[in-house]
Amino acid sequence: MNIKRFVAASLAVFVVAMALEFLVHGVILMATYESLSHLWRPGAKSMWWMIVPVLLVVSPLFTYIFVKGYENKGILEGVRFGVIIGLFTCFPTACGIYAMIAIPYSLALQWFVYGMIQVIVLGIVAALIYKPAASA
Repeated sequence: MNIKRFVAASLAVFVVAMALEFLVHGVILMATYESLSHLWRPGAKSMWWMIVPVLLVVSPLFTYIFVKGYENKGILEGVRFGVIIGLFTCFPTACGIYAMIAIPYSLALQWFVYGMIQVIVLGIVAALIYKPAASA
């Protein structure tokens, strides 16, 4: 494993994930969240800081899994990885929350679709930045 590229890719995944989280949840879905305010924990907006430690853990794990299966096939490898991880995480999460909390189907669907887009983008970021160590 190329440690420098791994660290660089992990940091890039973290930064892009933070930006995408803000875009999706802080901008695109904010009006929907506000219209469903009766469903959320009181003061839920004040808990947004928790995304930072979560992504500080998830970003290197995401990158590590990518690196372990790395085949040096370019951007499409990142897309493939993102689709696999997205189906593994976004689909059960959206379905599970929909089954447990009285959210509209449209919100669960948006969480799935936007989540898939986010993870595919993160896979592309990992693929663009990570490169294997040069042969001696």
